[in-house]
Amino acid sequence: MINVIAIFDIGKTNKKLFLFDEQYKIVWEQSDTCAQTIDEDGEPCEDIQRLTDWAYQSLATITALPDVHIKAINFSAYGASLVYIDQGGKPIAPLYNYLKAYPALLKDKFYDTYGGEITFSMLTASPVLESLNSGMQLYRIKEQQPDLFSRIRFALHLPQYFSFLLTNAVCSDITSIGCHTNLWNFSQRHYHEWVYREGMIDKLAPILPSTTVLPVQGWAIPLSGIGLHDSSAAMIPYQESFREPFVLISTGTWCISMNPFNDAPLTEAELQKDCLCYMSYQGRPIKASRLFAGHEHEQQVQRLAAHFQTSPARAAAVAFDADCVALLRTRDLSGPATASPVTVPAFHRRELTAFPTFEAAYHRLMMDIMGQQVESTRLVLHGTDTRRIFVDGGFGRNQVYMHLLARAFPDKEVFTASIPQATAMGAALAIHRHWNSGPLPGDIIELKYYD
Repeated sequence: MINVIAIFDIGKTNKKLFLFDEQYKIVWEQSDTCAQTIDEDGEPCEDIQRLTDWAYQSLATITALPDVHIKAINFSAYGASLVYIDQGGKPIAPLYNYLKAYPALLKDKFYDTYGGEITFSMLTASPVLESLNSGMQLYRIKEQQPDLFSRIRFALHLPQYFSFLLTNAVCSDITSIGCHTNLWNFSQRHYHEWVYREGMIDKLAPILPSTTVLPVQGWAIPLSGIGLHDSSAAMIPYQESFREPFVLISTGTWCISMNPFNDAPLTEAELQKDCLCYMSYQGRPIKASRLFAGHEHEQQVQRLAAHFQTSPARAAAVAFDADCVALLRTRDLSGPATASPVTVPAFHRRELTAFPTFEAAYHRLMMDIMGQQVESTRLVLHGTDTRRIFVDGGFGRNQVYMHLLARAFPDKEVFTASIPQATAMGAALAIHRHWNSGPLPGDIIELKYYD
């Protein structure tokens, strides 16, 4: 039998379960989807009962495996999602979708009461994101469903709900609380005043360190972590592997630049350019900036494919062409540095008939995206001596993106970083000392340097 740790990695679409051995190699995995349901307003949302049943069924599967000894378990899950349980520990409300529209009058009432949007956002490091600010979901229940609010014993963020299922212990974790929830006052290092004034504090479980483990009840697994927010978990392998300052650009639908060595308070200008703070598993702020670049790339590649009568898959085969970039720059002297992370991307207003080939148009698209990416990343680099930039996710495999990024930051070392299942691995590393007597392996991150 081999010693392993089990990790539930709960994404919005895919629900995954991994077993890592003591060298952090994946030795078993499964991936599932769970059908959605609707809330009382007919809005789509996660089916918390189906998700709970899936977790129990998956636990039954892995604890029956004959060749592994599960020494611990932990969880990572997407944020801005609260599970409301009653005194008996049963969910009593839907797992509301963080994309659900928020009542405008209720939002205005809240911010008018607590100092206005700008002041409040600077204190909580939370841009005004409506239901994506998970604390606002609980406030909405209090104002619109007082009977339900009175029956709620605890509001648990999703990672901590999974931990509760195994340990019967309620707790809160700073990585979930500190991620654009509107709950935490970053400068004072405790909950914001409104949490106390509105009686929310009575619905929130005690905060425990992210490295905490608790005894598991009723399963052949001795210890459970308390769970982490997925973005903070994905940062842990980098924090454990590198001591020199770095920025991580995590790319997908959103490209999020995160600097764990920048804990300066957010400014009004940074908030207006879509900056926010995450919280590391050690409880330190991580300044971050967001760019909707993955979505933009997907939409514009579809547009290019339709114009040039080809497949969108052609974009993945485009090799970086320095001469093409130089020619395109001579035709467009505005340059990428004029871009802003929150303006409409320049490529929207470009006529595709101006480009002779798909490849030329694609390079122009990536140059326009890079103009915004550079400005977004500079927001978290400012005021630090960071020398390295790591890129993971989809754009890390895009040669045009990576070469343009390296050229945009000639004073930085730019790397593609590859970690198999970084979020799940981070959740495992968070409780390493509780289940693994060996040292952290030195090869969990594969790097490729771009000059």
